[in-house]
Amino acid sequence: MKSDRLKTTSLDELIDKHIGEIGTENRDAFEEELRLDVLGQTIKQIRLEKNMTQAQLGELVGVKKAQISKIENNFNDARFETILKVFRALNAKISFNVELNQDLSLG
Repeated sequence: MKSDRLKTTSLDELIDKHIGEIGTENRDAFEEELRLDVLGQTIKQIRLEKNMTQAQLGELVGVKKAQISKIENNFNDARFETILKVFRALNAKISFNVELNQDLSLG
């Protein structure tokens, strides 16, 4: 009798297959875009939880509503200083995790 079992595949396996394995140029670009998207969505979620419009947040930060929209929607040309101001205006705690690649050599 034929088995009706489905083959399961992990998300990591799918990403490796369709985007590229860890360390490849395509995978690095994908992960960078994903991090920027998560950052933008986090800003949007906090803003909405505080019942603020993009215009109100922009006014607190000193930028136009369009700049807030771009940050929330993964516009990767935002200045780091502006993003820090956004988090300060939202009264959000910021922490950073920096990892260094093992293969760096100073020459």
